[in-house]
Amino acid sequence: MHALLNVAVMAARRAGNTLMRYQVNLEKLKVEVKGHNDYVTEADRKAESIVIDVIHKHYPDHAILGEESGSIGESDTVWIIDPLDGTTNFLHGFPSFCVSIGVQVKGRMEHAVVYDPTRQELFAASRGSGATLDGRKIRVSGQKDLKHSLIGTGFPFRQAESEMDPYLAMLKKILKHTSGIRRPGAAALDLCYVACGRLDGFWETGLAPWDLAAGSLIIREAGGIISGLDGSEDYMDTGHVLTGTPKIYSALARTCANEIRTLTAK
Repeated sequence: MHALLNVAVMAARRAGNTLMRYQVNLEKLKVEVKGHNDYVTEADRKAESIVIDVIHKHYPDHAILGEESGSIGESDTVWIIDPLDGTTNFLHGFPSFCVSIGVQVKGRMEHAVVYDPTRQELFAASRGSGATLDGRKIRVSGQKDLKHSLIGTGFPFRQAESEMDPYLAMLKKILKHTSGIRRPGAAALDLCYVACGRLDGFWETGLAPWDLAAGSLIIREAGGIISGLDGSEDYMDTGHVLTGTPKIYSALARTCANEIRTLTAK
């Protein structure tokens, strides 16, 4: 295992263990509202602090981009951190949340870890070395037919007013042409579920870089395709993402071409 990935694994596990300790005392947790359906808790902040402390113990000169701490330092190596993806789930005791850590070197994602502390599942990848779940190699599903596929999504909330109508049109089409749609509520985990074949595809709008950084590399290393809704590579900037097995990705793009044009034109 690469040294950077090893540190990411260590940091994710420590942060995840901390989240689980908070989980048993949710009624005592301090919660702040950042925006509509957007929360931050002392658990988020503590988990991020743990991740940063582990990173800077080993690599004090590396930069950080964290959901709660923002941008810290300047370096060719940037750690992109979501200490608690799925905060709303966490607050309700709904067991779908995770710690996500991506390592970007000179603008390219090189290492990634997503840790689900409720299932103690650890997804990891290094560029060119494949993706793993708990140390075992994973691949996207072999699904080729959209009508037999299971697709994940996330509802718009950051720009819901402008994105909701075309999103719902897309949802209606995909629901009609697939075997089902799931919305667990933690995008980083959803991406990993595509990577290991639990989902055949996924799309969402309005995500942040820390939602996508780790999962995007894990998907690619597992043989999947990930891009912006319009096929572009700027999904880390726009937050609009489409991913899946090669066949399902293409089928989703074709099926929802009109809705995608409307969403990406905004």
